[in-house]
Amino acid sequence: MTAYIIADVRVTDPVAYEVYKSLSPDAVAKAGGRFLSRGGETAVLEGDWLPNRVVILEFPDMAAALAFYDSPAYVRAREARRDAADFRMIVVAGL
Repeated sequence: MTAYIIADVRVTDPVAYEVYKSLSPDAVAKAGGRFLSRGGETAVLEGDWLPNRVVILEFPDMAAALAFYDSPAYVRAREARRDAADFRMIVVAGL
């Protein structure tokens, strides 16, 4: 069953965040994932959520999504973004 990682990102250091952005695509691809959205335009339809930069990743299944998150390549990317952004991230199973 497909799984999706959804992140709401508030970039605090745009220069350092560019390093993270350069490292993360390889980690996503190695885990069989792909970007569905990477900071595109948003519009609030209901509620009081004021998203920052929304990123949506698709993986073949929950195991692949979790393997991506814990992979050495993504751990390296996460280290690069430590002081560059505030992240809220979830993984959800698809249909």
